[in-house]
Amino acid sequence: MINFDFVDRRETIATAAFVCWHCDEPTCAQVCPADAIKKYEDGIVGSSLKPRCIACSNCVLACPFGIPKLVAPAEQMMKCDMCYDRTSVGKRPMCATVCPSQALAYVTPEAIAQTRREKPVNTFQFGSQTITTKVFMMAPAGVESISIDVADYTWEGENEAVPQAF
Repeated sequence: MINFDFVDRRETIATAAFVCWHCDEPTCAQVCPADAIKKYEDGIVGSSLKPRCIACSNCVLACPFGIPKLVAPAEQMMKCDMCYDRTSVGKRPMCATVCPSQALAYVTPEAIAQTRREKPVNTFQFGSQTITTKVFMMAPAGVESISIDVADYTWEGENEAVPQAF
């Protein structure tokens, strides 16, 4: 349940993986009217429970990272649950097991800090909202949180081509 998207579709074919960040206070679970999304004791936020999910898409719209996806044929929200069947018994998630570049890894922040010059960070700023997650992102040393502003990802400029719908 990892999603991929283009880094800069106009300039490159490079893609980036998007996984669930497993927020300490998951907005997706907070807005679910059917109480179908649960956070486990170890901090993993699961996909919706099939018998409870009403496919309303509240979680999809509420997630600041844009991770949950409504799978229409199943009428259910699904997302990365860190291969809970594996990680709950001490195994690594499948993505970390098969990633050829090790861009996705399942190790402790302490282990990363010993081998990398970057710093693992799990605090994100969305405007005035601070979100802390179970998943870490690498940031330059000295950076305490990652600031994300949707305006940084919109197309601007008078000389840039704007996509047209036909």
